[in-house]
Amino acid sequence: MSEPEVAATRRRVCDLGFLRTPVRGPRGLLYRCAAEPVRAYVRKGGDEADTTGRQCLCNGSPATIGQAQRRPGGRVEPPLVTIGKDLSFLPAHSPDGAPYTAADVVRWPAPGAGAVRPA
Repeated sequence: MSEPEVAATRRRVCDLGFLRTPVRGPRGLLYRCAAEPVRAYVRKGGDEADTTGRQCLCNGSPATIGQAQRRPGGRVEPPLVTIGKDLSFLPAHSPDGAPYTAADVVRWPAPGAGAVRPA
């Protein structure tokens, strides 16, 4: 999903709902997700700006482990890998100055995890 062309072809859907946020609406409790269709999110009281760049972890995570949902028209949910927002465990710069890759993240675990960090 980090590839813009892959993200652009994925239809916005949040149909598993594992990480939806409960909010009180005029008719009671409802659930919203910034990765669901923008109109639905806004209709539920969300700010459209919060939807920019959001991808559905609930759908992408199972795809990452080979359990992708099958969509109409033969589409398959693309994988989504995340390391969260806390990047403090990563070195300040990669050894060769290149952008980080998923392989780098695997090689650079948190201090004390037992792995050797690159020099």
